[in-house]
Amino acid sequence: MTKSPLVLSAPAPRSLDLIFTAETRAQLNGRYRVLEVEAEDVDNLDAEILADVRYIIGQPPLANATLDKLSQLRCILNVESNLFANMDYSVLFQRGIHVVTTGQVFAQPVAEMGLAMALNLARGIVDADLDFRTGEERWGGDGNKGARLLSGANVGIIGFGDLGKALRRVLSGFRCDIKVFDPWMPASILKENEVEPAPLADVLSSSDFVFVVASVTSENQGFLGAEAFASMREGAALILLSRAEVVDFDALMDAVETGHIMAASDVFLEEPLPQNHRVRTLKGFLRSAHRAGALDSAFTQMGDMVLEDMELMDKGLPPMRCKRAERETVSRMRSKPVDKN
Repeated sequence: MTKSPLVLSAPAPRSLDLIFTAETRAQLNGRYRVLEVEAEDVDNLDAEILADVRYIIGQPPLANATLDKLSQLRCILNVESNLFANMDYSVLFQRGIHVVTTGQVFAQPVAEMGLAMALNLARGIVDADLDFRTGEERWGGDGNKGARLLSGANVGIIGFGDLGKALRRVLSGFRCDIKVFDPWMPASILKENEVEPAPLADVLSSSDFVFVVASVTSENQGFLGAEAFASMREGAALILLSRAEVVDFDALMDAVETGHIMAASDVFLEEPLPQNHRVRTLKGFLRSAHRAGALDSAFTQMGDMVLEDMELMDKGLPPMRCKRAERETVSRMRSKPVDKN
């Protein structure tokens, strides 16, 4: 009797129970033999087991000696969303082993959170609610000093991957004039998505709202600093949704503290933040505890994508639902792994 293909499961910080519903977990176990291990233990597995592995769910560190033993491996299915520098990608590409990520499941929920943050900064919704709780609410026009509409506003998007595209979709009903800076994206693709390609300086200086959704790479860590924030329109709003490492966070807080711009962020350099961190009490700064994408519906969509792509590869076809790592860019990625779902 032919054995079912072997799947090595090391999805930390996710778990199979998080990313699979009861129904899809049953499908996984019905089609495959699943061996669950801790990520740090993969290199120590018996050579006979490693030689039988067809798929890995997760992206555990893999030494080259371990990769040599994974003779039947077809795909590493990263369910964390960040691609890690914990294996030799050149060996994987040379052997035709796919490395894919399910990170696109977060695009829509994070885009919707970004929209909510922009609307809040435009209308002071959270502050108005807090004033109500202390009996200090301001009624009518008195409560709208400095308020503005998102509709018809000039919007800038820095980065135009899955999240940038999702943002454009959720903003479509607001009839915004959208300019995009993404040095990795051809101008024709931006135009096809009905946004205007623009230099970074133009995006910053001409926008009422700037959404930062760029991945962290070896080339852009801290690239938005004091000079960038000073070039923004007075009273403009910056919404940080990707990773805190793309900005000089101290400079961002300085720009907000002076009242030159407002800001919102779902991500921070330290997570969780120290209780005495300056940003906790900074007026004009809207805070969210890295929760924009962490929805059960997003996590279980990961399991659906993993199953669909493994089924395709079982037929000798390439994965199509997950996003494949590219040899030209994967080694440039620098996003930190998350340790909490």
